[in-house]
Amino acid sequence: MLLTDDIKSLKGIADKTAEAFYSAGLFNLNDLLHYFPRRYESLSEIRPMAGISADGYYTLEGRVSGEASSVYRNGKNMVQFGFSDGSGSARVTVFNMPWLKKSLFPGRELLMRVFAKRKGMQLYLSQPKFLSREEYEEGLTHLKPVYPLTKKLNDTMLRKAVARALPVAEDIKEYLPEQVTAERGLMSIPEAIRKMHAPKDMDEVYDARRRLAFDEFFLFLARMELLKEGEEKPASSYVIDNGKDSFERFSAQLPFELTNAQKASVEDVFRDMKSGYCMNRLLQGDVGSGKTVVAFAAALAVCDAGHQAALMAPTEVLAKQHYDDAVRMSEQYGLGLKPVLLSGSLKAKEKKAAKEGILSGEYNFLIGTHALIQDDVKACDLALMITDEQHRFGVRQRMSLAAKGEAPHVLVMSATPIPRTLGLILYGDLDVSVINELPAERLPIKNAVMTEDEHEKIYQFIYKRISEGRQAYIICPMVEEGGLEDVTNVTEYSERLKKIFPPHVRIEMLHGKMKPTEKNDIMGRFASGECDILISTTVVEVGVNVPNATVMVVENAERFGLSQLHQLRGRVGRGAYQSYCIFVAGSDDENLSKRTKERLNVLKETNDGFKIAEEDLKQRGPGDFFGLRQSGLPYFKIADIYTDAQLLKETKQSLERIMSSDPESLEKLKAALKEKEEMTYSDFHGICL
Repeated sequence: MLLTDDIKSLKGIADKTAEAFYSAGLFNLNDLLHYFPRRYESLSEIRPMAGISADGYYTLEGRVSGEASSVYRNGKNMVQFGFSDGSGSARVTVFNMPWLKKSLFPGRELLMRVFAKRKGMQLYLSQPKFLSREEYEEGLTHLKPVYPLTKKLNDTMLRKAVARALPVAEDIKEYLPEQVTAERGLMSIPEAIRKMHAPKDMDEVYDARRRLAFDEFFLFLARMELLKEGEEKPASSYVIDNGKDSFERFSAQLPFELTNAQKASVEDVFRDMKSGYCMNRLLQGDVGSGKTVVAFAAALAVCDAGHQAALMAPTEVLAKQHYDDAVRMSEQYGLGLKPVLLSGSLKAKEKKAAKEGILSGEYNFLIGTHALIQDDVKACDLALMITDEQHRFGVRQRMSLAAKGEAPHVLVMSATPIPRTLGLILYGDLDVSVINELPAERLPIKNAVMTEDEHEKIYQFIYKRISEGRQAYIICPMVEEGGLEDVTNVTEYSERLKKIFPPHVRIEMLHGKMKPTEKNDIMGRFASGECDILISTTVVEVGVNVPNATVMVVENAERFGLSQLHQLRGRVGRGAYQSYCIFVAGSDDENLSKRTKERLNVLKETNDGFKIAEEDLKQRGPGDFFGLRQSGLPYFKIADIYTDAQLLKETKQSLERIMSSDPESLEKLKAALKEKEEMTYSDFHGICL
C-alpha cells in the first residue's frame, strides 16, 4: 500500500463506506493517518459509588433500578434512569439517545464508564458509555482514541481503518537533520503517527504531538523563508509623496476625529510609500478599531497620484461593503476615487466591463474577492495592494495580486491581535503597525458570563432587543451533531429557537459547509436587516459591519480561546446603540470551574484585544490541545501558537540554523516541501499559503 492510495484500498471499505470517509475530507491513506484523535479515554478499576468523593469519570458496575423516563429540556432529549451497585444509588442522565429507554429495564446489569458529579450529599451520573466485559478488560491496559466524528462516520469505522493503514506510516520520509531531532528531543515522523493513534499512555501522546506540532511550524516558516530567499527589499516604481496633503483634505471632512493610533499608522504607511522601496506592512488592530480608514487614506494618496490601488476582501459581502463605502465617501467628500467591484457572482457582461475598465485605467480603486487575482484580470498601473483580514489569504495569493503591478506597495490588515513576540515570527516578512485604541464614540460592550440553565433569561433578553428593532448573533461551536458530547450545534439550535421565538422573529443559520453564494446571501440579508437572529459557527469572524446588531451570544464559550471570543465579540458594538456579549458555559461546566471563571472573567474586565491575547498566551496549557481549534490565525491541525509558543520559538531557531549553515539539509527540506504540496489532501493542507 502507498500513502496516496485511495481509502477504498483498505480491507472492509467499499463504495458506500468510502463516501463516509470522503465526506470528512479523508480521500487517501495519508489523509487518514493525519486524522488524529481529539482525546483519549482510559478505564479505571470498578469503584463502588459510596467511595466517590470528587467529580470525574469512573467505571461502575450495577443494575438499573426502576423505570427509565424521557424528558426534553433546553432543546435536548434526556433519558434518565436509576442505577444501584449495592453501596449506593443515583440517577443517570443520557443526552440525545431516546432509543435507549426501551433497553434500560429494571434489573438489567450494566458496566459503564460515566461522569460523576457531587452536589452536597447527592451524586449525579451522566455521559455513560456502556461496556462489554471484553472492552473493560482491554480499556484497563490501553488508551482508547476518540476521533472527531460526522453523522456518516462512526468511531468503529475509523479505528478499524486507521489500524489497517498504520503500517504505511513507515513510508513517510524524514526530512529533518539528525542534529535537529536530537537537539530538540524529537521522535521520527512514523513513530509520532503511530503513537498518536495507538499510544500506551499520555506521555507518548504528548511526545508524538510535540513532533507533529514542530513539523507544522517548521514547514510553515520554511515556506515563508524560501519564498523570500535571496530577496532584498525591492525598489518601488511608485514613490508616493503626496500622502500628507491628500490625507489632510480627506480627514478634515470626516465627521469624527481619528485616534492617535490611526494617525500614527497613516504616517507609517505614507513614510513607506515615499521611501523609494516597496512597502510591506501589516496593519493590526481590533475589530472596529478603524483599519479601513487607514487603508482608504493609503488608496486615496495613490489614486490622487494618478495610479491604481486594489483592495481584496475574503467574502463578497465584505467586498461589496468596502465598495459601497468607497462610492459613498468619494461622492460625499469629492474624492478622486473611481471604484469598481469585481467578484465571482457578477454576470459575465458585468465582469467583462469591469476588466476592460481596469485595464484601460477608467477605474483607479479595484475592490473585490479572489476574483481580483484571476489571470485574465489585468491592471494598467497598480501601485498599492491591500488585503483585508489577511489571515484568510496566503502568501502566494498576496503575491498573485502583487504580480499585477510592477513592485507595488503592499498593506495587509488583520483583526486578530496576537502577542508581539509571536507576531514577529509568524509575520516576519512584514513591518507592523498597531491600532490599539477604539474610536472615542464607541460605547463599551457590556459582558456577562452565564450558564446553560439561564437560557430562558437569555432568550427573553434577545427578544427585548429585537422588539426594539435590533439584531442578534448566536455562535455555536459545531455545524451538526457529531463526536463532541454536550456541544451545541448550529443545525439543532436553529430548529429549537424557531419553536421558542414567535413566528415573526426571522431566524437564519450560517456555517462554513454552505456554498459561498449561500453564505453571501445570508450575510447580505442579515446586514440589510432582513434577519433578526443569525445562528452561526465562527465563520462570522470575517463578517460585515452590521451596526444594528447589538447582542452576541457564544454557546460553549469554554471551548474557545480568549482571543477568538474577543474577535467574535467584535461583531457587535459597531453602532450608536449599547451592545452586549453573553458567554454561555456548556453543561459540563454547570457550576463553572475556577479556571473557566478566571478565563471568561478576563473578557468581562477588558475589551483590549492585545491584553486578552497576552492573557490567552499565559493561560492556555497542554490540556487545551484537544479543545476546538482557535481560528483567525494561520491554521494548524495540531500546533497552536498559544499552547506551543516556546516550541514555535525553538522551531524558528532550528530553521535559521539550517538556512544559514546546512546547505545539504536545506535541499532535503525543499524536496520535502515540494512532495507535500503534491499530496491530494496534504497533512499540512490547512496552512495558510
